[in-house]
Amino acid sequence: MRLATLLSALIPIAWAATAPMAAELLMVERHGCHWCERWNAEIGPIYPRTEQAARAPLRRVQINDLPADVAFSSPPVFTPTFVLVDAGRELGRIEGYAGDEFFWFLLTNLLDAHPDATALP
Repeated sequence: MRLATLLSALIPIAWAATAPMAAELLMVERHGCHWCERWNAEIGPIYPRTEQAARAPLRRVQINDLPADVAFSSPPVFTPTFVLVDAGRELGRIEGYAGDEFFWFLLTNLLDAHPDATALP
């Protein structure tokens, strides 16, 4: 019985590790980045509750520790850089942060340019 319980707990974990990755928005940031801090103050608290987050949940990464599971078109140089990723492949990016209105405009355009890139339910 214990083995069955253990297996039933491990199977979802193993499936999740091999499941195809869905769309996500990587925020490439750097400790001490003024513009990252500004984004965190202006957008960070509300992003998870937006339509954009439903399409591309946020994943934060440090510029000096980029994830190996993402094929970037080129290494990010500026922080923050927002990279739309689907199935581990970069679809597009927003470099820098120039305020909330400009960010939402650019992000909506980026997501609309890739309508098939959506998060898993």
